Amino acid sequence: MLTDSPPEQRAAMAAAPPARRGLRAAGLVLSAAILVLVALASIAVGAKELSLAQVWHGLFQDSGTYGDVVVGERLSRTVLGLLAGAALGLAGAVLQALTRNPLADPGVLGINAGASAAVVTAMTYLGVTSLSGYVWFAFLGAAAVGALVWFLGGSRGATPVRLALAGTAISAALYGYLQAVMITDDAALGKMRFWTVGSLASATNATIVQVLPFCLAGTVLALLLARPLNAMAMGDDTARALGAHLNRTRALAMLAATVLCGAATAACGPIVFVGLMVPHVVRSFTGPDLRWILPYATVLSPVLLLGADVIGRIAARPAEVQVGVVTALIGAPVFILLVRRRRTAQL
Repeated sequence: MLTDSPPEQRAAMAAAPPARRGLRAAGLVLSAAILVLVALASIAVGAKELSLAQVWHGLFQDSGTYGDVVVGERLSRTVLGLLAGAALGLAGAVLQALTRNPLADPGVLGINAGASAAVVTAMTYLGVTSLSGYVWFAFLGAAAVGALVWFLGGSRGATPVRLALAGTAISAALYGYLQAVMITDDAALGKMRFWTVGSLASATNATIVQVLPFCLAGTVLALLLARPLNAMAMGDDTARALGAHLNRTRALAMLAATVLCGAATAACGPIVFVGLMVPHVVRSFTGPDLRWILPYATVLSPVLLLGADVIGRIAARPAEVQVGVVTALIGAPVFILLVRRRRTAQL
């Protein structure tokens, strides 16, 4: 598997001087400010344009026209984008640390495929059609695949290579099942075509309430794993010498990633590249220290997701391009650039 940098470089960068820590902290505050601005833009932009003053009026003062548009239609979409973006970015950072592969994303362990397969099954064979109904199937599918990957990857003897191989194999099988069901069932194809592309358009308060506990639990668990994952990045022997519990850390990292990816995918569908791009870009200016990568990914991933959603609404007025399409269009060239840069650096 790929690694970001040699153990010596990791150790040197983890022990950052106070000046650099101050810059990182200032950058995190700036990132949070950018997130606030993008969130306001997400509320303001739509079929009916609103100024920031009107957004503020609708949020805090008016229960009339502006309040109906802001609170009734757009606030839920923005909040769900914040939750899903943070979950995907944080899960991607954890998975990249777990697999020691900076080009890994939530799909590498089959979690997106598990959620998609569960939703297709619920829609096709169980007659579930509402978002509030199949969100639980998506989450259970993600959790089941996460547990299966952990078992096939060796359970207590799991290694990054085994986990990645198990996830890739399960993903291939599940996507084959998806294609078979949708090809043979026109009704299933019609129901799934919007969910599988990834979208925030169906956001409701009920959906947010359903996924919020999982997002919060997964976020807390992932942030608590920063130190042991840092130790594991230096190699198993070094991590053991530093007192890290390898099997426990890997199991908890799998659990955190599964909960986060499952919640985001259940609510929005399988949105690609967010969990890949943001942690990789963050690593370029924070270094490999997960104590900084994870908070930055939590803040900047919603910036990407909400920004892509705003672009999608502007690009095809009065209709809109779903956010999953926009992130794919942005992510594909960025991914190619990242791969080429890594290849150049290795030559």
